[in-house]
Amino acid sequence: MYLVGEALIGDGAELAHIDLLMGDKEGPVGNAFANAISQLSQGHTPLLAVVRPNLLTKPATVIIPKVTLKDMDQVNEMFGPVQAAVAKAVADCVEENAFAGLDIENTVIICSAFVHPDAKDYNKIYRYNYGATKLAIHRALEKFPDTKTLVFEKDRAAHAIMGFKVTRLWDPPYLQVAMDLVDMGKVAQVLKSVPDNDHVIIEAGTPLIKKFGLSVLGEIRKLRPNAFIIADMKILDTGNLEARMAADATADAVVVSGLAPTSTIEKAISEARKVGIYSIIDMLNVTNPAKLIASLKVKPDIVELHRAIDVEETAHAWGDIPAIKKAAGGKLLVATAGGIRVDVVKEALKSGADILVVGRAITASKDIGHAADEFLEQLNRDEIDQFRVMTDF
Repeated sequence: MYLVGEALIGDGAELAHIDLLMGDKEGPVGNAFANAISQLSQGHTPLLAVVRPNLLTKPATVIIPKVTLKDMDQVNEMFGPVQAAVAKAVADCVEENAFAGLDIENTVIICSAFVHPDAKDYNKIYRYNYGATKLAIHRALEKFPDTKTLVFEKDRAAHAIMGFKVTRLWDPPYLQVAMDLVDMGKVAQVLKSVPDNDHVIIEAGTPLIKKFGLSVLGEIRKLRPNAFIIADMKILDTGNLEARMAADATADAVVVSGLAPTSTIEKAISEARKVGIYSIIDMLNVTNPAKLIASLKVKPDIVELHRAIDVEETAHAWGDIPAIKKAAGGKLLVATAGGIRVDVVKEALKSGADILVVGRAITASKDIGHAADEFLEQLNRDEIDQFRVMTDF
C-alpha cells in the first residue's frame, strides 16, 4: 500500500499545509518512516505524533517540519499544537472507522507539516493542522483527486500562495481586446477600463510590439497580472526562436502568420507547446484555412480568421469554421477579427466562433468599460465559479 494525501486549511500566518504518505511498515513508506526517525536533520527534527506525552497515536505517525525551525518559539509550536493536532486527527479517524480494512498495527503515516515563522496563535495552529491532517488522510484513502476532478479543476483558480492566476482558455466564448496602439498612456487607460472578467483576453497588437518590443508584455502584466495575454507577432520566419521569445516575455499565446512557410508554422507551434503557451495562426490573406490546417503535422490551439483593417468594407471573415475545426481534429478554438461590432456578435457565435477579437470598437470608445460590457453581455457567459460556494472544493 502506498497512498498520498494533501490538504491546506486556514489563512494568515497560521494556515496549515499537510503532505501525507501512508503505507505498510514493510514497504517503501515504512522504510522512509524508519529513516526519518533514525536520521535527524538540523532544523527539521522528525517527531512522533502523540495525543499527549506517553500516548502514541495509531497508526504510528511521524511529523516532519517543512520549514527550518530556527528558534524555540517555532520548536514549541511544532512540538505543541502541531504534534497534538496531527495525533488527534489520526486518532479520530480510527474512531470514525476511516481506516476500515487496514491493519492499523502494520500501517504507518508520514506527515510533513508547514508552520510559518510568523505563526503565533496556538489555537489556530492546532485547529488548522487538525483539519488539514484529517482531510489529507481521507483524500489519501479515497485516492483523491480522480482524473475527472483533476482535469475539471486544474484551470479554475489561482494557487493560494502564488497569488496570481495562470489563465487558460477552456470556457469559450471569449472577448479578445486587441490593443493595436502606439501610446502607452492609452494602453494603460484601456487596461484599467476593460472589466476584469474571466472571459476577457488581452492582445498586445503588432503595432504595440513593434514600437515597444516584447517588454510591453511586462508592463501589461503590472496592470493585469491574471490576464491571458496574446503576443501578436505575426511570425514569418524563425518560428521556434520567436515563439520562445514571446514565452520568455510572459505571453500566454503567440501568433504566427498563416503566410509563413509550413516549417516555420510547425516550429512555432511545437515551441509554443514545449514552453506551455498557446499557438495561434493568423489566416489573414490565406485562401483556404482548412486546407492549411489539414496539411500541418502539428496543429495550433487557435485559428484566427482575420479581415484586415485596410479592407473592412468587405464581408466579415467567418469562413467555414466547422471545416477548419474538423481539419484540426476537433480540438481547436476559432477567433474572428476585423471590424467586429456588437450587432454581429450573435452571428459570429452562431457560425462557430469561440473568440471575438475587437479593437477600436472598444479601445477608441469614449467609454471603454461600457463598450466592453456591451460585447460581454452578448457572450451570455457567467464568470467562472461566480455562483459556486467553495471551501476547498
